Amino acid sequence: MLSEQAYRDIDREISKYPADQKQSAVMAALTIAQTEKGWVSPEVVRDVAGYLGMPPIAVQEVATFYSMYSTQPVGRFTLTICTNLPCALQGSGEAAEYLKEKLGIGFHETTPDGLFTLAEGECMGACGDAPVVLANGKHMCCRMQPEKIDALIRDLKESA
Repeated sequence: MLSEQAYRDIDREISKYPADQKQSAVMAALTIAQTEKGWVSPEVVRDVAGYLGMPPIAVQEVATFYSMYSTQPVGRFTLTICTNLPCALQGSGEAAEYLKEKLGIGFHETTPDGLFTLAEGECMGACGDAPVVLANGKHMCCRMQPEKIDALIRDLKESA
């Protein structure tokens, strides 16, 4: 299911824990799998569970509890905007509406071309830089006004 490199990466994470507690690497394993596959499918859950010696339901519980895992297919680029109160007070609601209009989708939807998925997120720890958009769960974009949103979307499209 996963590539040999993914299993090596998971093994590296497992090595950080006592030998009898490799299930402690479940979050890291899910992150590695999602990075490779794009989302955490039922097959990925079963594969990670088998590799870590866990019941699939235990892995599924982790995958569905934490918002950083996508258990449905997503676009090539996931844009998550913080809608927590501090960001909302600094314009995240307006930025979210602009993103929805610009992409032609709502939260938890993917553009017809499969490029973008829009998500709503909780605190990203950058309240002073609001509104904040997290691109693909890794790149934090701050003070996202319409012109910066336009530039982000343009840059991501060009990189596709």
